[in-house]
Amino acid sequence: MCRLRQLESLRGIEYKFMVSSAQVELWQAEKVAAQVAVTQAPNGIHYAMWGETRVSDADLERLIGAVPATLSDALNQRAYYFVPLAIADTDEIMIAPSYTVDLGDRAICHRNTTFGSTEAVFLSTRLVEDRFGLAFEFFINVAHNFVDAAGVPESFSSLVWLQAEAQVRGETSQDAWETRRRAQDNRSIENRTGQKSIDERARSAYFESAFSDSLAIYMLSLSVDFDYHDLRERDYPLLAAPALAERLRHVATLFPANPNYEFQVLYRRKG
Repeated sequence: MCRLRQLESLRGIEYKFMVSSAQVELWQAEKVAAQVAVTQAPNGIHYAMWGETRVSDADLERLIGAVPATLSDALNQRAYYFVPLAIADTDEIMIAPSYTVDLGDRAICHRNTTFGSTEAVFLSTRLVEDRFGLAFEFFINVAHNFVDAAGVPESFSSLVWLQAEAQVRGETSQDAWETRRRAQDNRSIENRTGQKSIDERARSAYFESAFSDSLAIYMLSLSVDFDYHDLRERDYPLLAAPALAERLRHVATLFPANPNYEFQVLYRRKG
């Protein structure tokens, strides 16, 4: 599900109505993968770009390069394909080489498939209008892919559980908020020995969500300048900034930034 899906500029909308989806031939994802050469970046990440993505080579290289090289071993079997639109309403994964209004309504932020030993992630570049939206969609996928392959560092799990126990306000996403709540709600129920229990399944899911979010936000901070409140969603309170900064600094020690990238947390002065 898209975290960020924004309308394009008015000028872009005017152009879209000039092109009907009937004029755009959809491609099978496997055919796209066969047509385009996959590049391996210096940090080890495999990626390719195909179609009218409206993403420059320089911007894409900067985006890919923000992934710390220390993550690459866990992502060695992954390839990230940046395409205009990955279509959501077909059993077979189909890719649109350009944007139309109709196809945009049928598209999804990303779709995953497997070609032999390669796990491919097709990312729709035309469902967001700026670098921030595309970067966050890419990094949240990278983060979840890393967790699937390597799990959550124990030191990070310890940190976020201490914060949760201290009732630190808010969380980094709806998933993290809900799984944290479920893990802690059961503590009011005593087990047969008289000790309060913890929903370990929910707590494990909480660790995965919180770490994926923090890793994605960390990579986002390496790629673009942004205000933390740009990540706000309506259905849960955003994690207190000092608590997030503590998580991000911990992630930065585990996965140092690549050369030519810098991690900084800047607090806005009041008044």
